[in-house]
Amino acid sequence: MVITKSHKVASVLVKAFTNHKVQKTYVAFCIGSAPKSERITIKSGHGRSKFGAWRVYAAGDVGRKLPGGSIVRDMETAFEVLSINGQQNHKEQSECMEDEEHSIVVEEKAVTDVDANKDEILVRAFPRSGRTHQIRLHCQYLGFSIRGDVKYEGVYEWKGRTYDAHELHAESLTFQHPVTGFPLLIQAPLPLWASQALQLLTD
Repeated sequence: MVITKSHKVASVLVKAFTNHKVQKTYVAFCIGSAPKSERITIKSGHGRSKFGAWRVYAAGDVGRKLPGGSIVRDMETAFEVLSINGQQNHKEQSECMEDEEHSIVVEEKAVTDVDANKDEILVRAFPRSGRTHQIRLHCQYLGFSIRGDVKYEGVYEWKGRTYDAHELHAESLTFQHPVTGFPLLIQAPLPLWASQALQLLTD
């Protein structure tokens, strides 16, 4: 959350957010099928279902009018897989070049494999749009819902523990200072679950 002391500065920041000039990063602890690529970009539509819940629509539905008068809007998120089951991904440079980025353009509803392996997946998310529940929806679509996010198929119980809140943390904001124009990075303190997961990668 960014709070300003003047209306003038606030209007500059609102414009920066509207024009996607603000870069945001999030960290999420997910449970599901481990992706094969270390970097994934997913593009889809975003809107409410006929029951009022937010959901992922096909990219081709963007602009379509929905019951109630709203329209399907575009939604895009990039993901970086930081670890799988506590193990950091280690690839040779040649392998990383081959696996630069896997792009997914949503064309149909996701099919969940209930018999698939359940891995612990730590990801960093880079939302390129600002839709409601965007990261949570895209994690669900990709088959690794956020731990504790029962609204979007995340596990409530895991390895003998219960999780009352979804483990998604707004990590940082990067933007130009509205007065000086200098680059500005704001980082939020990590919650315990995130600091512990990230610490395992440096041990």
